Formats: sequence, C-alpha cells, structure tokens
Amino acid sequence: MKPIPFVPFPMERAVKISRVFLWASSRLVKINPFLSNELFQAGMEVNDREYLSVAIFSSLFWFVLIFSLFTSVGVLVGKHLIYLALVFSFLISGVSFFYIIFYPNVTIAKKNREVERNLLFAIRHLFIQVRSGVSLFDAMTSISKGNYGVVSEEFGKCAKEIATGKGETDALEEMAFRNPNPGFKRVVWQLVNSMRAGGNIGSTLDMMAKNLSEEQRVKIRKYGSQLNPLALMYLMFSVILPTLGLSFLIIFSSVSGFQLPRTIFYLIMTVLLVFQFTFIGLVKNRRPSVEI
Repeated sequence: MKPIPFVPFPMERAVKISRVFLWASSRLVKINPFLSNELFQAGMEVNDREYLSVAIFSSLFWFVLIFSLFTSVGVLVGKHLIYLALVFSFLISGVSFFYIIFYPNVTIAKKNREVERNLLFAIRHLFIQVRSGVSLFDAMTSISKGNYGVVSEEFGKCAKEIATGKGETDALEEMAFRNPNPGFKRVVWQLVNSMRAGGNIGSTLDMMAKNLSEEQRVKIRKYGSQLNPLALMYLMFSVILPTLGLSFLIIFSSVSGFQLPRTIFYLIMTVLLVFQFTFIGLVKNRRPSVEI
C-alpha cells in the first residue's frame, strides 16, 4: 500500500500499532458510514475501523512530537512555551487527523480525473480491437498493457480475474463497483448489458465512444463559458479593488494627517498573494480532465 501523508509509519505497521484505538474507531465509524466504500474505491486494502484507528494514532503521534519539541526548545532557551506548544500541537494533530480522514476522497478524485482523461482513448482502443476480430478478453489484455493509467490498471485486474476462471460479465460488474468514476461505470454497465443481451459489442463500443466524445465537448464548452465571469472576478478583486482601496487610504492619510503603518501594505500584499494562488487553484480545478 502506498504511504499516506501524516501517517508516521508504513500502513501495515501503523495498523498493527493503532489496534489499541479500535474501541474509539468503532464509534467513529457510525459518523461516516460510507468510509468503507470510499476505501474500497480508493484501492486501500484496509477496513474502516482500522483506518480510523490509524488516523487517531497519527494525530496523537504528531501532538506528542510537536509538544515535546516545543517544550524541549523552551527548556534550552529558558522560556516557557507551554501555551505555544499546545496551540501548535493541537493544530498539527487536527490537520493530520482530518487529512487522513479525507485522504480516500482525495485519492478517488485523482482517479476520477485520470479516468476521464484516458477513458475515451481506451474505449476507442477496445473498439478497434473488437472490430478487427480480437476477442474481448484479448482486447482488455491489450488495454491493460497500454498507457491509460488507472483505466489500464482496472482492465488488467479484470483480465486477471477472467484468466483465473471468473466469468467475463461478473468480472466486469466487479470492476464497475470498484471504480468510482460514473462515466466508467456507465461504459462498463452498457458493455455488460450488451453481452447479456447477445448484442454486437463492436457497435456498443462505437456508440459509447461517440457519446463520450460529445460529453467531453460539452464539458469544454461549459468550461469556456465559465472563464469570462472568473476573469471579471479576478480583475475586480486583484486589480480594481486593491487600487481603489490604496488610493482611498493614501488620500485619507494625507487629509487626516494619520500615518499609515507599513503593516497595512504588507497585509494587503499577503491577501493579494493568497487570493492569486486560490484563484489559480479554482480555475485549475474547474478545468475538465478531458482530451479529445
């Protein structure tokens, strides 16, 4: 299992160490009943109770570490840093706890973006293979060897399950449950329904490829229509309002004789920098992860 940020040890070891907190995690599971499904879709081989116990253990670990570090530094410099140590310890431990809790959702979001970026090309690849007379199993094996990211990994797992004796429709259904992307689920379910109805798989794949291509064009047009109000908001909050605000402050200080402290200008610059980075992240997140 891949390492998780803020978890101080490898996940397998952290699960063993944190078993003492299973009594607390059993109660926290009721707050988030969907955590088990989120872990499954994120590809994390751990149950919800163990995962929550790891989150509790990690937050306590960072609390003790930060608190010990600040108190040790306070002893060395001869100052009492108890209150500062408590503030930073609670802050870091809280951030670590909630980050670990929401980490499966972050992983699912990354998988969704990667699937959306590669799904259309994978379906076209599958269509070409099937239309040329290749069996569906061999076509899925070919996709698993392609450079389609998560889509290749999912089809690789499905091909391995079929090779071990599982039915094709059963393996495809499990792949649909395992993947969180709704477009991927729809494609797999349509493929399963076509196989059960005895329809032409090649025609079904062709139709799905055309539908996905049209959906991606709609997403791109929608994103383009959102850029104009976003650009207006950027000009308003990063150019017009700061310029008018600074002009007003300068005029007010010259008329009233009140001298503006430098900290105000530094504060304005800091707010503008935070807004710039936040706005860039907003635009980046709104951009559809599609390629036609």
